[in-house]
Amino acid sequence: MSGLPREVLKWIQSLDLTWQIKQAKWDLTNGYLIAEIFSWYFPQDIQMHSYNNGTSLESKQKNWSLLKLFIKRHDLDIPEELIEGTIHCKEGAAPALCENIYELLTNRKVKKQPSEFEIDFTDSAYQLQLPMHARSTASKAVKNNLRITETMADPNLILSAQKAQKIINDHIQHRNLERLENPDRFNVKPTLGEKCLRRPPPQPSQPTFDAESTQHTFTVDPSRKPGGEDNPLPVSREPSVQFKEIEVKQLDKSALYNMPIQGY
Repeated sequence: MSGLPREVLKWIQSLDLTWQIKQAKWDLTNGYLIAEIFSWYFPQDIQMHSYNNGTSLESKQKNWSLLKLFIKRHDLDIPEELIEGTIHCKEGAAPALCENIYELLTNRKVKKQPSEFEIDFTDSAYQLQLPMHARSTASKAVKNNLRITETMADPNLILSAQKAQKIINDHIQHRNLERLENPDRFNVKPTLGEKCLRRPPPQPSQPTFDAESTQHTFTVDPSRKPGGEDNPLPVSREPSVQFKEIEVKQLDKSALYNMPIQGY
């Protein structure tokens, strides 16, 4: 009874079913025990002689078609994906269906433990727990997650191809994640950009001037002649070109307005 909470397990054992549920994934797939559980709460609506305790796909489809009519008639909130996952023995579908039925019939809530893996009715959670060399390949992932009963129940080739392609895409995504987490195992060589040292560009330093350091003192040797090779003349910073200011007498414009106009 792995995968079932303790309160759900005790509830199933109290119903005194035909046989004990050892592995919910395989024991609930044909729907016979599900119908027997409902018969304890709805004895007038569930007649056990109408259900076949077989393992063939035909027996599964017949039992679940009757159960779907019963669920629809009583307006029970059971997701279709849980039913389809239980029929095709998907990972985690049958325990989730038992928990859903337990909450509907007993009006109680199941105390679920927080899980780091999301239940998607695939074996991805199991594969992540295995070492890398033991994980399945792409073809094995399709075989594990795409049941033959799904193809037999719905022989649509396009739908089957879409399901297989989705499984392969998920497998490739997990494989790429493994390569990023363990590059040494897959002999992944770093790219040219990863090899280059990425340092921040140097910031231009602004020169700082100190008043004391900029003051220079010069001593002139009186024995040396100015202008020689040993004692050149100091370069003067005063401008060599001198400008003379010229005063210009401008005409008074007011006199122009007072002049008489010629011809009048």
